[in-house]
Amino acid sequence: MSSQSSDRRIADAIRGIRHVFVRDLELQAPIGVWRHEHGRRQPIRINLDLGVAQGASAPEDELHAVVNYAHLVDRVKQIVDAEHVKLVETLAERIAEACFEDARVISARIRIEKLTAIPEAVSVGVEIERFALR
Repeated sequence: MSSQSSDRRIADAIRGIRHVFVRDLELQAPIGVWRHEHGRRQPIRINLDLGVAQGASAPEDELHAVVNYAHLVDRVKQIVDAEHVKLVETLAERIAEACFEDARVISARIRIEKLTAIPEAVSVGVEIERFALR
């Protein structure tokens, strides 16, 4: 079952904002507060929604001219694999910070779901939204 981040509109032609997203990235993460969660990985699902200041015109048809979602995925994997994190909230904040490494990113909505934490639920987690402090 696919999860979708909030349907709030991000792309905005008048403001020259593009919506760059990554949907349903499933990873095995060393995450959790409880003793039984330490020393093992568990499945998580990550969704990214970025507001990117690109202007109203089409960018040059070159990878360097846009926010590279493959690079975003690589950064997320690095963050997830770096160390055991207790809270999905902490992981979401770290991923949001990484999204702002590209100066064109002006907003980031990060949703992280733990897929097996509560047997009776499809998923549990958190969604945050952050804005660049430039």
